[in-house]
Amino acid sequence: MGSYRQCILLMLFILFANSVYSKAYEGDDDGRRKKIIGAILDLSSRAGKEEKVALDLAMEDFYPHLSSRPTLLLRDSMKDPVRALYSARTLIKKHGARAIMGLGTWGETAMVAKLGNKSEIPILSLANEVPCWASGNWPFMVNAVRSQIAQMKAIAAIVKTWQWHKVNLIYQELDHSPIAPLITALQEVDVEISDLLPLPPILLPDFSLSEKLKALKNGQYRIFIVHSTTSLSNIFMEAKKLGMMEKEFVWITTNTVTDQIDVLDESIISSMQGVVGVRSYISHDTKDMRHFLSRFRVMFHSQFPNETYTEPGIHALEAYDAMKVMSIAMGGKDWRDGGELLGRIFDCNFEGLTGKFKFKKKSLEPASIFGIVNVVGKSYRELGYWSDGLGFSKTIDNNGDGGTYNESMIILGQVYWPGGPWLTPKGWSVPNTSEPVVIGVPSQNTHKEFINVSSKSVTGFVFEVFKATIALLPYNFPYEFQPFNGSYDSLVKQVGLKRFDAVVGDTAILAKRCEFAEFSQPYSASGLQMVVLAKSKKLSRPWLFKEPFTSIMWVFTGIVNIYNGIVVWLIERNHNPELRSGPIHNQIGTMISLAFNTLFSQHGHRLHSNLSRMAMIVWLFAALILVQSFTAGLASLLTLEQLSAASVDVETLKRNGEKVGCDANSFVANYLEVGLGFDPSNIVKINSEEDYATALTSGDISAAFLEVPYIKVFLAKHCNLFITSGQPFKVGGFGFVFPRSSPYLGDISKAILRLAEDGTLEKLERSLTSTFKCSSSDSDKNGFRLGLDSFWGLFVITGGTSSLALLLFLVGLVRKNWHQRRRRRHHNHCNVHDFWLFAWETQNRRRHWP
Repeated sequence: MGSYRQCILLMLFILFANSVYSKAYEGDDDGRRKKIIGAILDLSSRAGKEEKVALDLAMEDFYPHLSSRPTLLLRDSMKDPVRALYSARTLIKKHGARAIMGLGTWGETAMVAKLGNKSEIPILSLANEVPCWASGNWPFMVNAVRSQIAQMKAIAAIVKTWQWHKVNLIYQELDHSPIAPLITALQEVDVEISDLLPLPPILLPDFSLSEKLKALKNGQYRIFIVHSTTSLSNIFMEAKKLGMMEKEFVWITTNTVTDQIDVLDESIISSMQGVVGVRSYISHDTKDMRHFLSRFRVMFHSQFPNETYTEPGIHALEAYDAMKVMSIAMGGKDWRDGGELLGRIFDCNFEGLTGKFKFKKKSLEPASIFGIVNVVGKSYRELGYWSDGLGFSKTIDNNGDGGTYNESMIILGQVYWPGGPWLTPKGWSVPNTSEPVVIGVPSQNTHKEFINVSSKSVTGFVFEVFKATIALLPYNFPYEFQPFNGSYDSLVKQVGLKRFDAVVGDTAILAKRCEFAEFSQPYSASGLQMVVLAKSKKLSRPWLFKEPFTSIMWVFTGIVNIYNGIVVWLIERNHNPELRSGPIHNQIGTMISLAFNTLFSQHGHRLHSNLSRMAMIVWLFAALILVQSFTAGLASLLTLEQLSAASVDVETLKRNGEKVGCDANSFVANYLEVGLGFDPSNIVKINSEEDYATALTSGDISAAFLEVPYIKVFLAKHCNLFITSGQPFKVGGFGFVFPRSSPYLGDISKAILRLAEDGTLEKLERSLTSTFKCSSSDSDKNGFRLGLDSFWGLFVITGGTSSLALLLFLVGLVRKNWHQRRRRRHHNHCNVHDFWLFAWETQNRRRHWP
């Protein structure tokens, strides 16, 4: 009986103690409610585990005295928003929590925020992205982490660096559409979305990730951006099985993936080789950070010994800063008024582990610096950083400033891409099908030399350019032509409607056509010009006679002529008294007259020396050639001047109501009406190139408006009958047509540029006119002018001959003078000998005189 009574008393004591304990910490009226802080975390995730340890450390750091330390009541949401709501209701209603922290996903935050607003309890959410409208609907909901939305610009900057134009997005499908900012950032750098793969919040058995990835693989575009936290191992491991982690594939991840790389298994890392990721920036250089890191490692290992990686991530730092906010806001007071506590939270201003912690319009300043990493081997390389508004840099100092910034990621150095580090993937490949590219060609073409479509083949200049272009592509380009009977505008629209994969034809590049498709680099000259019938006109130019020869040709002709005259004068003056009589000025006049008379008259019989005859015969031969060349050149210039006199202008044609012609299926008719102001009734549409010549000759039209490439062929066919008039109008040249952001467009344009640089295009253009007898009747007069380079051989012959004659004459003259002097010396010697002989004989006779 006594022991029974003791048991009853013990039970009553326990119930009383429990009641007192409950009132002390959970009651509604004893003043201890301020000591309760609720935390709802997902302890099944790495982020939830880091947040728990960080909160425990924060409680020790910010409440060093146990007597004043609030009680942190932790509940595990297990990734279930409904469970998070139930836990929050229990913490508030039963335990009297004055604030709720955690809620690492938007789904959990959205469920609890309404309850916090009703109970006027601050809800500090650690969700990565919270919609901007949430704080307006639920004033007691506080987003205690920085928005990472600026990372989407970093992703777009990476894509822009390597000039990729279409990407595929793989993302987790949530209510607040976190993918929208990424799409916007990509659109701002002219990057289009090829395909979307939304992943459900939970991968159910009936969801085949393998089939979804296989559908993406069969497309043309090889750039994949992953923004998802769902089954990361499944995404990359399935991609590797399907051969999507090899050469020409590119994988880029946002921080939702990259922030967890440190804790992924080696098997997952091995399937992510070459992935480029954007991750949250954490500075490890501050004293507070170093102190936090050392203590975190110890406590994390103590609480979760099965976790091999003990370094804290961004989630731990955010939870630590959030608890610091609560400690500052609560102070040591009894905050029974939730509204007053909320105001104190928004007034907080301090330097946290994640940076400056200050609310502006009830929001923290968004994160603006992100790390760029590249998965290689068993871990990853830190390539550098990206800063919003600045770009990429190799380093970031303590103040968040870097050294050298650049918009291009190339500044970060070599990237290891899937399949190898050296070649940057082009981001697309030829589809994995054997179906050829369907190319539309215009069957109703006016100018058959450019493209001629028959039932069996396609020929012409455009086709030759196309063949030369695809021959330079680094891959096979199977294609088939399909004729199209309609206007060129309609043909281009068919590409936009995806009836054709491309258009090959003499298709002018126009702004309105670019609304439906894109054009390659032009492969022909641009411009629209007027062609008219050539008419004669009496010439009145006083100096036209000198145009056949260039100025240096005239001067050199005169010099050689005078030189030959001097040679003949020197040789003949000893034989002709007229050439050496009179004063010196008369002799010079006679010499010049002799030089120019020989140019126009053959009087070799008057010459007495064979040397002068030799020089004069050669000079007469040269003079004959020069005279004939002069006559031919002058005749050509006279023809040119007559043709040029037929120039007319657009205003005269419009004023006189003249009819003009243009191609029937081209844009020119609309350009003449809208752009130049011609009356539609005066515009004649012509279906054949031969009809232009007939219409111009007969006077049915006064002018024809043709694109510059057509004019070259037309004038070559009808040499000297038609000429161009006026300056060309600026319109686009010819180009090949492809759908917007076509993967072939860049390579096709590059190949056309190579054809232009190596002279292939010029050769093909010359082949258009080589079969005709003239290339153009609208040549410049300088083309008819003859220069010294055309006759220097002739001048060498005649000058050399005259110089040889002069040399032989001088040699003969010297020899003659030498013989004359010798004879004189001999005569003088004989006279002296006779004198002495006579003197000797006289002396001897005197000796014999008696």
